[in-house]
Amino acid sequence: MSYEAYGEMTGLEKAALLLNVLGNQVTAQVFKKMKDNDVKRLVSAMGSISKVPIPMVKQVLEDFYTEIAEEDTLIFGQAMGREFVLQTLGEERAKTVLGQLSVVEGSRTLEALELVDSRTLSNFLVNEHPQTIALIMAHLEADKKCDVLKRLPEGIQTEVVLRISSLDFISPSLIAQVDEVLKQELATLGSIDTQQLGGVLPIAEMLNSMDKAAEQNIMARVEEKDPQLAEEIRKLMFVFEDIIFIDDRGMQVLLKEVPNEKLTVALKTAPEEIKEKIFKNISKRAADLLREDLEAMGPVRLSDVEGAQQEIVNVAKRLEAEGKIMISRGGDADALV
Repeated sequence: MSYEAYGEMTGLEKAALLLNVLGNQVTAQVFKKMKDNDVKRLVSAMGSISKVPIPMVKQVLEDFYTEIAEEDTLIFGQAMGREFVLQTLGEERAKTVLGQLSVVEGSRTLEALELVDSRTLSNFLVNEHPQTIALIMAHLEADKKCDVLKRLPEGIQTEVVLRISSLDFISPSLIAQVDEVLKQELATLGSIDTQQLGGVLPIAEMLNSMDKAAEQNIMARVEEKDPQLAEEIRKLMFVFEDIIFIDDRGMQVLLKEVPNEKLTVALKTAPEEIKEKIFKNISKRAADLLREDLEAMGPVRLSDVEGAQQEIVNVAKRLEAEGKIMISRGGDADALV
C-alpha cells in the first residue's frame, strides 16, 4: 500500500486504518455502537492491513481530526433529526409532516435477515402470525422474498401477500425491536454465524454416488415431504440422463474419453433421445457400428449398466470442473448469451 494510493482508498479502508491506529480499547467502544454486519466488514478490512506508510497514517488522522473539529458539521444529524421528529410528533403526525418516504428513508433494516438463509427463515416464520411474517418479509430482497414465500404453506401465502401490500409506515424503534428478537430466536436455531455442515449441495453429492434405485427411493420420499427441497436437489445433481443437456461440442469432448465398450453397455437402457444425441455427435460409421453392437448385445446385469453410466457421469463432472464442457441444469441462469 503506497501513499500515492491514499486518494483511491474507500471510506471502509480509511476507517479500518484509523481503528488500527487508535487501538483495541477505542475500537471496542466504537464497535458497541455499530451494527453486526458493519463490524464484520471493518474487522475483515482491518485484518487485511499489515504495513502502511507513515504519511498515509498521518493523512488518515488529519482527515479524522478535521472531520470532528468542523464546527459546522453535525455528525449523524440526519438520523438524530428523524428520531427527534418521531419522538416529538408521534408516528402519525410525523408521517403527515415529513411524508412517508422521508421518515422511512434511512431507518433501520432487519439486519438479522442478512445472516440467515431462506430455508431457516421460512421454517422460523411458519408458526408466526401473518402480520409478523409480512413485516419481516417486507425487508427482504426480491429474490429472497420470493424464495421464502414459496416455502410457506399455501394457506399463509395469500395472507402474507395481502398484508405486505397494505403495510404503510413502520417506526425505526419497532424495527429495532423486531431485529433484536429475530437475532435471539434465530441464534437458538444455530443459523447465525455457524459453519455450514449440511445444506443441499452435500445431499446432491451423496445421492449422485448412490445406486439408482436407492437414489430414486430417497428422492420420491423427499418430493412427498418437501417438493421445493427436491427441486433444489435435482438442480445440483447430475445423473446419466442429464447428458442430454450437454451441448454438441461438449458431447464430442466427452465421448472422446469414454471407451466404446463402456458406452455400449451404458446405452443398453438409455432413452432414445440420449442415443440419438450420441449418434449425432460421432461419425456415421461409428454410429452404425454402435447401433449394431446394441442390437447384438445380449442380456446385461442392471448393476453393470448403472456402473457404466456412473463412469460416464464421473467423466462428465470432471470435464465440467476442468472447464472443458458445460452442463446446463435448467433455468435462465444457465443460458448462453
